[in-house]
Amino acid sequence: MTDAVSVRQSELELERARVAERYARLDALREEKERQLAAVRRTGLEGSLQNHSERDAFASLYEDRLAQLLAVDDRLVFGRLDLDPERAGDPDEERYIGRIGLTTEEHERLLVDWRAAEAGAFYQATAAHRGRVRRRRHLMLRGREVRDLEDDVLDPDLLGQEGVRADAQGALLAAVTARRTGRMGDIVATIQAEQDEVIRAPLAGAVVVQGGPGTGKTAVALHRAAYLLYTHRERLARSGVLIVGPSTAFMRYIERVLPSLGETGVIMASLGTLMPGVQAGPERDLDAAAVKGRLEMAQVIAHAVAQRQRLLAQPRRLMIEGTAVKLKPAAVRRARDRARATGKPHNEARVTFVKILVRELAEKLSKKLEKSSGAPVQRDLLLEDVRTSRDVRVALNLCWMPLTPQKLVGDLLTREHLLRAAAPWLSDGEVGALLRPADAPWTEADVPLLDEAAELLGRLEAPVKGGESAAQHERNLENARASLENMHQTLADMGVDGVVDAEQLAAANEARAVRRTTAETAAHDRTWTYGHVVVDEAQELSPMQWRLLARRCPMKSFTIVGDIAQSSRRDAAGSWASVLEPEFGDRWRLEELTVNYRSPARVMRWASQVAQAAGLEVSRPRAVREGEHAPRLTVRPGADLVALTLDAVAGERDRVPEGLVAVITAAAHAPELLAALRERWGRARVDTAPLPGVEIVVATPWETKGLEFDAVVLAAPERLVDDARGVVGDLYVAMTRATQSLSVVSTAAVAALPAGLADPPA
Repeated sequence: MTDAVSVRQSELELERARVAERYARLDALREEKERQLAAVRRTGLEGSLQNHSERDAFASLYEDRLAQLLAVDDRLVFGRLDLDPERAGDPDEERYIGRIGLTTEEHERLLVDWRAAEAGAFYQATAAHRGRVRRRRHLMLRGREVRDLEDDVLDPDLLGQEGVRADAQGALLAAVTARRTGRMGDIVATIQAEQDEVIRAPLAGAVVVQGGPGTGKTAVALHRAAYLLYTHRERLARSGVLIVGPSTAFMRYIERVLPSLGETGVIMASLGTLMPGVQAGPERDLDAAAVKGRLEMAQVIAHAVAQRQRLLAQPRRLMIEGTAVKLKPAAVRRARDRARATGKPHNEARVTFVKILVRELAEKLSKKLEKSSGAPVQRDLLLEDVRTSRDVRVALNLCWMPLTPQKLVGDLLTREHLLRAAAPWLSDGEVGALLRPADAPWTEADVPLLDEAAELLGRLEAPVKGGESAAQHERNLENARASLENMHQTLADMGVDGVVDAEQLAAANEARAVRRTTAETAAHDRTWTYGHVVVDEAQELSPMQWRLLARRCPMKSFTIVGDIAQSSRRDAAGSWASVLEPEFGDRWRLEELTVNYRSPARVMRWASQVAQAAGLEVSRPRAVREGEHAPRLTVRPGADLVALTLDAVAGERDRVPEGLVAVITAAAHAPELLAALRERWGRARVDTAPLPGVEIVVATPWETKGLEFDAVVLAAPERLVDDARGVVGDLYVAMTRATQSLSVVSTAAVAALPAGLADPPA
């Protein structure tokens, strides 16, 4: 026994020294990139345009590399592979696996990036199919120090050697039972074989990752994004990767995962932020959400746009510089038909509409003036007079007004006559669900409507390189021409006069003024198309939301993550085929995760019992542990819900000391429970989101989608089902957020509880 302890201690000391060597190299690289970046920045603006471009390119390169090096400090090294020699007579090979790849100054490999092909065996090797792997060693670090190690011995011959032992999945169990911090951690050290297969799946097409609660769907999706960025760097660095989640709280929860895996250039957006310039909240009205989510709303928006291209009922008399000219309905119709025939969006086609009518009105004005004066007129000047005439501008705007998406959709949802004209087939109830006050905020269900409108309306002013407007670009050009003219003699004396023209000079200044990364540019450009899109909680998306996302990635390269049984939508689809067919056809494949790493088996049995009692087909992934705490149900008809909830929270804090507790309840109960919990445990410890320092979270099921907590207190479960009009998806989600313990409290009669809830399994 003493020898085994001594051998293990010596192994720990060996790994500490080797890990320290790799951290030293990381620090050296950070210092090197900081020096290089500082040197580039010191060069200032001297030199040619080519020098400026090269300087900016190197600065961007050093900044990106430095950001990557700074983000991977925690658990830089987490594994070691001991491999059979490739050729007889060679020594065994040791391969350290970490968050990024590192080499020595002499280019000898110190650390293999977990995404590299050579690291795949760390996740894929088994005793039955070990390949060259003799031993897989997990290194458990706290900060930069190796605190423990665990060996998974795959070669039976090793077991006979002194001091060699096989451990039983301690690293995995330690990870799944670790205290939750309010931020999602990566699983890079404990990725399992079925997860790794999904992570390393090919880029092309859509991969649907179906899995019940706790199977690691979100973690797999994020690690897949990191893997694809590593494997297809050249392609995806130019186009970017978009990650879409259900809520802002969810995006905060996962925001640190990708940087910890060595990736910092991904766009992360909730459904409410997919329209640049719009911050939309949840859609609380289930009827409105259902109607807005239908694909027919694309036709409604198209009708609304077409109806803003109006004709005249009768001729209109216009005054242009004191002369009356008639604008006739037939002329407006001809101009409208020709503008529509261009196939351009509304705002861009309007240029054709205006140009035709301005020219026609100028021709009429010319004839009138020539007839009255008996002398020819300069028609180019008349065009400008017509274009700037107030009467003409008013008349043309009334016929074809330039529009923003917000204006079009806002009018549609607040003016009944416009809505009925665009969608005459809607029932009175559906129209009533859509109409809202003019000052109502935008919701997540509105974002696809705004996006559809933006697609049909087009830009109000065409952009040019660097993100500048056409008018600003013209001003920049004029300034550039003036600068070159002023510098003409100086440039001539230098022998470089004529080397740079005004267009090049303006473009260089514009590029420097708005230099952005690919991620930053994509986030501000609605028309940007991504190389890959990751969608989490995908079962919640409406057909219109899928239409929006498909527009963001025409190549249809997607990772789609979700669980059909967890949908809270009233019109939820029963299969992925029915969800994806409108946008993807048959260009998708299904992968299923079968192991539950988060939820104890005794909690999942109860949640599955409730879901099945409601007729839901739920996945039944195998839980890796039974769980220490039996779930609790407390029903006291007529009691005080606040007092009952406070007692349950106190019980969970005793059960799971230092754990993160979530009180999940209906929106109507949340404010009162939040106030009571803050009064008892202090404002700093209780909040509505899992932020640093928070010990108790009060949230609705929607706000906890994709999140996990050490313990959950579910208050008034019957209200969740009532609010969802009988759909139990929210209840199922709430019950499956716990990693350790679950308590359910209700003040309703037992008979009023959702089916399957009143009889928790042992």
